[in-house]
Amino acid sequence: MSRIALASDHAGYALKALLADELRAAGHDVLDLGPGSEASVDYPDFGHALGEAVAHGRAAKGIAVCGSGIGISIAVNRIAGARCALVTSGLMARLARQHNDANCIALGSRISGIETARDCVAEFLNTPFEGGRHAGRVAKLG
Repeated sequence: MSRIALASDHAGYALKALLADELRAAGHDVLDLGPGSEASVDYPDFGHALGEAVAHGRAAKGIAVCGSGIGISIAVNRIAGARCALVTSGLMARLARQHNDANCIALGSRISGIETARDCVAEFLNTPFEGGRHAGRVAKLG
């Protein structure tokens, strides 16, 4: 299985830690980019680290978590080559992969419950990019 990078801020730490443990138990290689506790941190630092890890090939895909998912998704998307979709359902995660070739997703720990987060991660990891008519559009993203 490919390497999956995870990063969060303090608000997303507990969900990130739970997902990291579950991904490891499922046999995935997890690159945990931090933080290592719920102590207050700045989400841009961890979003940038996740975007860099995926854009530079240290991980095939990335999962970012903050309170809403908004701030960290913006931070990830500041990195060229990272395509992070904020998702709140499995359908959104599936469409982000199928149509947008998203290589990262962002989750809001204060927005989505654990089961929804698990569904988002499963759809994200198990859905291929359709290519075809979507490939030209994705190429325009840079």
